[in-house]
Amino acid sequence: MGEESDLRPLSRGSVRRATVILIALRVGYAYNWFSIGPALLPIGAEFSVGPADFGLLIAVFLVGAGLLQVPAGFLARRYGARAISLAGVATLAVSTVASAFAPSFALLLATRLVGGVGAALFFSPAIGLVASLYPPGRRGLPVGTFSSMYSLGAGLGVLGSSLLIPIYGWREAVAFGGILLGVLTLLALPLIPRAAGAPRPPGPRALGPRIPAALRFRGAWAVGFAFVGLEGATFATGQFVVPYGQVVEGWSLGLAGLVGMTFVLPSLFGGPVGGPLAERFSNHRTQFVLATGIGAVAIALLPAVGLAGVVVIGVVFSFMYGVVYAVMYVLPHFWSKVPAEEIPLAIGLFNSIELAGGASVSFVFGWIVSVRSYPFAWEILAGLVVLSLVALVALPPTSARALGPPVAGAASRPSGPGP
Repeated sequence: MGEESDLRPLSRGSVRRATVILIALRVGYAYNWFSIGPALLPIGAEFSVGPADFGLLIAVFLVGAGLLQVPAGFLARRYGARAISLAGVATLAVSTVASAFAPSFALLLATRLVGGVGAALFFSPAIGLVASLYPPGRRGLPVGTFSSMYSLGAGLGVLGSSLLIPIYGWREAVAFGGILLGVLTLLALPLIPRAAGAPRPPGPRALGPRIPAALRFRGAWAVGFAFVGLEGATFATGQFVVPYGQVVEGWSLGLAGLVGMTFVLPSLFGGPVGGPLAERFSNHRTQFVLATGIGAVAIALLPAVGLAGVVVIGVVFSFMYGVVYAVMYVLPHFWSKVPAEEIPLAIGLFNSIELAGGASVSFVFGWIVSVRSYPFAWEILAGLVVLSLVALVALPPTSARALGPPVAGAASRPSGPGP
């Protein structure tokens, strides 16, 4: 049965409602990734920990998110993308509320680790679910928009916590995000039809063990390793800019939170640019290098500028990584060697690599801050972003034929020779 035939029972209204609530879940999910950043200094004061421990706190969430990316793809194949993605956001919501009640730093680490697991279960199944709602040629905008809404949620997480912490405290600020995500999850249950992202009937079994094509395709591995540096940079900037502004620049928490938003929110606009760009042109490697390189230069300039310069750098960096991630998540739909039902698995694979590497980069960033300084750490971070791009030499070029006809209503996924 073809990919699009499974979608025929869904009306336009059902697709629209499902897309809207999935985007809302993406916003709430990202809010709970970044709401911890403005809380780092209060957490440090309460538990007597410093920048190296802050790096560990950020890293454990990424470790949980990274370890479960590939299993999430397998689970989505077996139980359906809808069931797994909703289970993921429910887990993230509960663990975030639990983080707000953690009596020790060790338990806070444990709850954030579980939150990362929930994030992993949501993301790759959910992005595959969004893409499956639309036919080829019409996926770029919804997938790019879904990808970029992460930035809206992250920006709101940074700003929301920065505003709530002085009034209510860090625990209440963190709990707010978890409760909000829990409410959105309950709303999603009736709004996402069961036919969307339902498990596919198992096909005939081949003799002997079979490794999915998504795990054997070198392009997925290349993308994962190429953006380890960028993944670490998105978290290091999004989480550490607030304490950097307070400690080094002397900004208030509110001002630091507003500046922190500029490192995540503008990628909201990068996604709708990158998604259609990936569908229209086949030079994906060039798109990756240009956008990531500009972002790396922006980070390298960060220690040398004042408040206005930091804001400009945040806007440029976040817009560019919004473009990169949108291209990244549209790209697997042109990999003809990866079956449609394995696309969440391919996305899960490269996300897993990126998150595991990004966790290491975030931890190293915090450690460098603790032994040297923030300016030196920013420079090292920019270098790591560029260095990891070397892995793109292993990314197979996208055949121009894989893009298919420019007509939006193509009937089926492109087939034939390709990457």
